[in-house]
Amino acid sequence: MTANRQTPAAPNERELRLSRIGRALTFSFGAAVLVAGGVFGGLWVLLDVEEIGATAKLDAKTLFDLVKLSFGVVAGSGALVALVVAYRRQRVDEAGAHREATRLHTERFTQAVEQLGSESPAVRLGGVHALAGLADDAPDNNLRQTCVDVLCAYLQLPFTPDPGNDPTHQEEHHRYLAFRKVRHTILRLIGDHYRRPQGTHRSWQGCDLDLTGVTIDGNMNFIRATFSGGTVDFSGAVFSGGTVSFSGATFSGGRVSFSGATFSGGTVDFIRATFSGGTVGFSGAVFSGGTVDFNRATFSGGTVGFSGAVFSGGVMLFKLAEFSDGAVDFSRAVFSGSMVDFRRVTFSGGKVYLGAEFSGGTLHFYGAIFSGGMVDFRSGMGPVPAGLLTVLGTPVPSTVILASAWRPTLP
Repeated sequence: MTANRQTPAAPNERELRLSRIGRALTFSFGAAVLVAGGVFGGLWVLLDVEEIGATAKLDAKTLFDLVKLSFGVVAGSGALVALVVAYRRQRVDEAGAHREATRLHTERFTQAVEQLGSESPAVRLGGVHALAGLADDAPDNNLRQTCVDVLCAYLQLPFTPDPGNDPTHQEEHHRYLAFRKVRHTILRLIGDHYRRPQGTHRSWQGCDLDLTGVTIDGNMNFIRATFSGGTVDFSGAVFSGGTVSFSGATFSGGRVSFSGATFSGGTVDFIRATFSGGTVGFSGAVFSGGTVDFNRATFSGGTVGFSGAVFSGGVMLFKLAEFSDGAVDFSRAVFSGSMVDFRRVTFSGGKVYLGAEFSGGTLHFYGAIFSGGMVDFRSGMGPVPAGLLTVLGTPVPSTVILASAWRPTLP
């Protein structure tokens, strides 16, 4: 995954833009001499000695003080030159320190990657922690992103399924559990670092997470994280167990993608999350089990898309959510099973597209409030969602567009 962020220039890169030392010293000394001459001439005028030769001799003490002051200015010029030299030395030292830190980082990185390729689960686990520590200590964002990318790439590697706890496969079963522990440790470390506030120590917020195609059978903790940049990509991932929690998270930018993901178990939790910008996409996702929970979430901006998603099982909850802006899109979604719950949801703004095919499962709107925004059912197919016509009443609010097949059933 290619990062979109621009990393500030490293000290060794900035050093290349410094002018030559001889030129810098010549310029500094010349400027100092000009300043000294200007001060001497200014004092000469100030003391009104332009006509001194015609009227009286210059007082010796005054001339001595004038010369002494001029030499003081020259001494200051020397201090200025010394300051220039010290500044350049500091820049060179910083560049050298950065190169040394990068060299040490590269050596540690190589060792950690070699550990990840070990046949021993314990050694691999050590490599995981070493890479996480390298990401924390990385001298720049590019090196940090590289460490995160390697951890994500490990999760994307194929692995042998659990042979079961049969006595004839006990050794293989224990080996599977040991390597599963390595994968779950990576998930835990990513969640722990990524939910820390951006800019604080050990925070990976703003880094891209490429988790496409991974199998999530453990927990990830994004509780109260802020997504204001970067991309978190679960496209094609399989959620078969555990909990991925975005509870209380704020989506004000960036992108979180579950496109094409399969939810056959486990939970993805957006309880009390705030969507004020950015994008969360479930396009083409398949929900055959598990739970996706948006209870009490607030949609005041941004986009949440379920276009083309298939709901054949599991549960999706929006109970007590508030839609005051932004967009939620269920166009071309297919509900052939599952239970989708919009009970006591408030639609006061924004746009919600529910032009889906309701051929099975249950879709609840009991207690929902339609006081603004646009809720569009015009492409809806199948039976009327439960409770929808009851909460709409007669006449149907102008902000709600019903499918034509549903209108004759109105009281």
